[in-house]
Amino acid sequence: MITRTDPDILVLSDFDYDAELSALRAFADLLAETAAPYPYAFARRPNTGWATGLDMDGDGRLGGPRDSQGFGYFAGQGGLAVLSRFPIDEPHLQDFSALLWRDFPEALLPTHASGAPFPSDAALAAQRLSTTAHWSLPVTLSSGPLTLLISQATPPVFDGAEDRNGKRNHDENALWLHHIEGRLGTPPSGPFVLAFGANLDPADGAGRREVMQALLTHPQLQDPRPKSQGAASAATPAHLGDPALDTADWAEPTADTFGPGNMRVDFLLPSADVTVSDAGVFWPAPTSADHALALAASRHRLVWIDIKLP
Repeated sequence: MITRTDPDILVLSDFDYDAELSALRAFADLLAETAAPYPYAFARRPNTGWATGLDMDGDGRLGGPRDSQGFGYFAGQGGLAVLSRFPIDEPHLQDFSALLWRDFPEALLPTHASGAPFPSDAALAAQRLSTTAHWSLPVTLSSGPLTLLISQATPPVFDGAEDRNGKRNHDENALWLHHIEGRLGTPPSGPFVLAFGANLDPADGAGRREVMQALLTHPQLQDPRPKSQGAASAATPAHLGDPALDTADWAEPTADTFGPGNMRVDFLLPSADVTVSDAGVFWPAPTSADHALALAASRHRLVWIDIKLP
């Protein structure tokens, strides 16, 4: 799927992290067998699987995957990574991954019905906002720098009445609003692309969708609305959003099984000064020879854009 689309810059989610980036470089070597090589690689230790020693989900037990800073059975599980054919300007990285949730401006912190912090004062004092990571990462193109704003938010489900995951998902995605508006860190001074797994559909499913709608209509951003024939042909009944925009192929909801159906949860949003010449989602029509390839690769489809910088 990657070699079919042949991106010059590739953001990978759910990629396990190791300190020497051995797995990432081995993956790049595999890609180089059938495509142009990716000489530049970047990843940092994610919050997933980062043990806290505390009961972070309020179930009364310690050491579970939800007791880590971000859900994970082991340190580094399901991290983020970047492969690039252009130099990565790591010295100018802004990494917001260690930001405590309670220190985030206008944080929607979870509480018990009594109003007390959920699950405890100690847990919230230690809880980072980022489930995985939040990176502002410049890449040096021949025409100048392009900044990638990269994150992967928690799903806004699998919690209780306190809506811990729903509120955290909202704030993880809202972090980029604060950043590009100059309220958190130093905003990009030139063109940028927000490349993130929001785990939030702007029209369907669970979650606080207002933050996604705010991003999609923000004057500093543009939505190229990448589409695919495969998504259009696999529409989930009763969903309100345009099915052609969906990027994730989840089980359909039935009376016997939990399934959110197909949704648009993966996004590439360039800054308003970038010219988008083409965009799409690698989800070929069922009649295509590549349809089975897309289904086998991941439940999440590859979202791509072709851009020209100002």
